[in-house]
Amino acid sequence: MSALAEVIETEDAPDTAPAQTDGFHLIIDALKLNGLTTIYGVPGIPITDLGRLAQAEGLRVISFRHEQHAGNAAAIAGFLTKKPGICLTVSAPGFLNGLTALANATTNCFPMILISGSSEREIVDLQQGDYEEMDQLAIAKPLCKAAFRVLHAEDIGIAVARAIRAALSGRPGGVYLDVPAKLLSQVVDAGLGERSLVKVIDPAPAQIPGTEAVKRAIDVLKGAERPLIILGKGAAYAQADDDIRSLIEASGIPYLPMSMAKGLLPDTHSQCASAARSLVLKDADVVVLVGARLNWLLSHGKGKSWGPPGSKRFIQIDIEPREMDSNVEIAAPLVGDIGSCVAALLGKIGAGWQAPPSAWIETIEARKRDNLSKMAGRLGKNSSPMDFHGALGALRQIVKDRPDAILVNEGANTLDLARGIIDMYQPRKRLDVGTWGIMGIGMGFAIAAAIETGKPVLAVEGDSAFGFSGMEIETICRYRLPVCVVVFNNNGIYRGTDVNPTGGADVATTVFVENARYDRMMEAFGGVGVNATTPDELARAVAEAMDSGRPTLVNAVIDPAAGTESGNIGKLNPQSAVGKKPKAVG
Repeated sequence: MSALAEVIETEDAPDTAPAQTDGFHLIIDALKLNGLTTIYGVPGIPITDLGRLAQAEGLRVISFRHEQHAGNAAAIAGFLTKKPGICLTVSAPGFLNGLTALANATTNCFPMILISGSSEREIVDLQQGDYEEMDQLAIAKPLCKAAFRVLHAEDIGIAVARAIRAALSGRPGGVYLDVPAKLLSQVVDAGLGERSLVKVIDPAPAQIPGTEAVKRAIDVLKGAERPLIILGKGAAYAQADDDIRSLIEASGIPYLPMSMAKGLLPDTHSQCASAARSLVLKDADVVVLVGARLNWLLSHGKGKSWGPPGSKRFIQIDIEPREMDSNVEIAAPLVGDIGSCVAALLGKIGAGWQAPPSAWIETIEARKRDNLSKMAGRLGKNSSPMDFHGALGALRQIVKDRPDAILVNEGANTLDLARGIIDMYQPRKRLDVGTWGIMGIGMGFAIAAAIETGKPVLAVEGDSAFGFSGMEIETICRYRLPVCVVVFNNNGIYRGTDVNPTGGADVATTVFVENARYDRMMEAFGGVGVNATTPDELARAVAEAMDSGRPTLVNAVIDPAAGTESGNIGKLNPQSAVGKKPKAVG
């Protein structure tokens, strides 16, 4: 019997009483009707029974230790599946915890719906002091694509449908759905409830680029002497993998993948220019942006890294018209969904197409060979304690041997160096901190990746980054997920060698407990813990974990002095204008 048809019985109800349903079951049936069968969340008042009933009705309900990580899981589930990930939280503080993930999902264009229980409107509006009283709808609105509140059970179906469409249509993002406690227990006629449900048809319709826009883009590209294609995570989300690969190979244009676009084509592909990133950004004269934004991750499309002002023209593919000209002039804007835009360009590249000049290709190849040669020796170093290059060199081979595994990556040095060292071979296999560059996504992303794909997951974490979500290793063990967490432990943030400039008893602000054993945390929850002190030990431990599928945490002992401040974005960390950095800092 479906949830919708379930009869709610009372002791004195006659046998002929009409079938009824309630808000709990209508939410569940609305999600099921639209193919949303996994919920990430934290149980508590007033949504505890919603999770219980959802599980009883066949939905998979994954309970976390903190709402922010449940929200991150829902967000990355949306990226991986192109369906909105569902996060369920309690009211007020729980809602606020989930809101961080919702805002991050919106910034990264991940489709997600945050459903939160809330206090009753009549008490909140008069500020009478209800349990966890908060006007959650007002708080959520500025931080997501759309926010809705449901007050009547018969409106649940349309509210869920609007949330789904808002999350998926156009540029994807986060949506908030406010569910007051009183709504959940509202009783309505089962027939009325069934008729109120809505199955969303074509929530993200194709948006075809204009014919003149396509011609303009092709004309700009034909005039290029040193063209470059940049693939962003929007290109990965689009799942137009075959056409993107065909466009690149048919055009002969070198390409540069942003971190979460790595693997759309293998990083070892002959046209991949990652190993010559600085060169191609500076010297390209025409740049095609495919699902990539000219934000801080690309130095806003200007400055020294892009060469002299006016030295290049941009073609940009994006579904959001307002993205065009956000930082620099876009010579050929292509507004539409990525699949349609790429297919339109591909249709214009055929017989008679001129490949980029050989001098451009040869210059890139020479720089790639030089840079890869310089790095090779550092990656093969088997020292103890490890440095970042030696440890990542070991993990590079692990991923190469298991190309369908998913890599989750966060940290400062751990993230920045892994991005350039670990090659990816398949699309949507690298998940990281994204547009905001925030820490704390690691365990939520790892859990959702394992749940949604069934593939083994390797989470490579800086010790600082791991601290944000580390308690979720209990969740990994509880659900027996095939996740191997590697903590690069160098005793601190950036480095573990900083000292208190006053000479006082407190340690420096960036220093952690010396020689901490994170592996024993995993053992406490029944998983496998390993302490690795050399790249060889690290490689053996991770290979065994990935092949066994057992929850594992490897404490990778890194030289405390190996890191650099803020990884590759130290320039964003301002220095004091009136006092120099303390000389005692290592």
